[in-house]
Amino acid sequence: MENRKDTFHYTYSAKQQEEIQNIRKKYLPKQEDKMEQLRRLDQSATKKGTAISIIVGVIGCLLLGVGMCCTMVWMEQLFIPGIVVGMIGIAAIAGAYPLYSRITKKEREKLAPQILKLTEELSKPE
Repeated sequence: MENRKDTFHYTYSAKQQEEIQNIRKKYLPKQEDKMEQLRRLDQSATKKGTAISIIVGVIGCLLLGVGMCCTMVWMEQLFIPGIVVGMIGIAAIAGAYPLYSRITKKEREKLAPQILKLTEELSKPE
């Protein structure tokens, strides 16, 4: 007869282990690997330019709208000032994309050494 006390039974559940690992990851301190750092740096190069150009574009649209109101609603008193305000609005709208390009270019130049260093480290065969 075989002694049943000496045996060991283990059940493995892949789903359960995956869930345990996912919960564990939530409580571990965040460690950013080099690929995540590279992605974050690449995204940060465009964030500032995007935000500023959206703000300038929205202000330009609002100025264009105010200028149109001045020329159509209050024609007698504010026709010429309305045209001027509208033209300023059009200039702001037209300048939003070049502003984005310029800011993004400067940010990329500023981040280039870090990004190039990371890409070299990631490109090396291990």
